[in-house]
Amino acid sequence: MADTIAETVDLLYTIDQDRLTLDQQIALGSALAALAQAERLEQINEQLRGIHQVLNGWALRATVEGR
Repeated sequence: MADTIAETVDLLYTIDQDRLTLDQQIALGSALAALAQAERLEQINEQLRGIHQVLNGWALRATVEGR
């Protein structure tokens, strides 16, 4: 997902904003905001995966140690 976001952001930044109508500029701004939100959600998802791995490790050790 991160690659898709990065590629889309790169594509959006290549648009010549001076040639856009006001409605197109607003749509572009909305698209950039949505992509920024998606990128942030992907970062949160990565952090949650790391936390999940740690918790699973703890659970596995507790099971092996008989706690």
